[in-house]
Amino acid sequence: MGFTCGIVGLPNVGKSTLFNALTSTAQAEAANYPFCTIEPNVGRVSVPDERLEKIAALSKSAQVIPTYLDFADIAGLVRGASKGEGLGNQFLGHIREVDAIVHVLRCFEDENITHVEGRIDPIADAETVETELMIADLESLERRADALGKKAKGGDRDSKAQLELMQRALDALRDGRPARTADVPEDDLRAWQGLQLLTAKPVLYVCNVEENSAADGNAASAAVAAWAAEQGAGCVVIAAAIEAEVAQIEDPEDRTAFLAEMGLTETGLTRIIRAGYDLLALITYFTSGPKETRAWTVRQDAKAPEAAGVIHTDFERGFIRAETIGYDDFIACGGEAGAKEAGKMRSEGRDYQVRDGDILLFRFNV
Repeated sequence: MGFTCGIVGLPNVGKSTLFNALTSTAQAEAANYPFCTIEPNVGRVSVPDERLEKIAALSKSAQVIPTYLDFADIAGLVRGASKGEGLGNQFLGHIREVDAIVHVLRCFEDENITHVEGRIDPIADAETVETELMIADLESLERRADALGKKAKGGDRDSKAQLELMQRALDALRDGRPARTADVPEDDLRAWQGLQLLTAKPVLYVCNVEENSAADGNAASAAVAAWAAEQGAGCVVIAAAIEAEVAQIEDPEDRTAFLAEMGLTETGLTRIIRAGYDLLALITYFTSGPKETRAWTVRQDAKAPEAAGVIHTDFERGFIRAETIGYDDFIACGGEAGAKEAGKMRSEGRDYQVRDGDILLFRFNV
């Protein structure tokens, strides 16, 4: 299971520069004018995980395969997008297709790069985008609620249940709050996701600062961090220009040295992925053997059959059991054989909730 983060924001805040840096490509044109990205560019990046190489070394694996994260660079939004201004309809349609929103905010001054609103105010920028998304959600729900209301009055139980769920979102939106702030019962989460609300998606705010502020941020990014905390959202500080330079450095030692000069211990990509995992409540498990060691991504509360299904649907359909070794035990015992001898390999059934770092071997029969 992979997931896609849509990179959004106003024009000229650094979205495409960040996308290019993250994917180490030039797929998106980072130009100094609005709407240089017309269709969403999608880039797939490997998720850095130091555990992967350690597991592979003990298993003497011929191949090492990381798990991946997709980023979609979405055209810049402007005020009035919910009414079709700019590339509004395309923008809103593309956001519906992503799992989470990475909202890039301009937290730097540069007279050579124009701002579509003519000022530098990242919180106002965030509110502009959020308002457009809330308006779009509100109008969409009100249209659907009218039709459902007629069915509900006619005694249709499914329509009545869905209408009650919509009402939770409508109450939040009419109160000026995004749909993700609504109180939704756990049993209704799947149906809630089916509403495809733009403001129900989790958000990570990325503060794009000047190079000198890459390590500690600046006043603008500090204000955004405090504001994001109030919204229950994540916040990461990066300097997209530095990330673009790092992406061009192939030698790991040179990359580390460059980051150290900037006062950084890791890339912005690593921080964004970590925050993205937290945002979507995801974990990583591994499969390992002489042929390959591979990382896989699953939901935090996934049970063993669902994790097996990430590899192949046959694994989930014919699931029998999962032979499981915790990462710490695998390393401490020198690999699978040592873990078996030490009694650290467990046989887990259908109700086992997979833990981050588990090394799993699935037994199945189709």
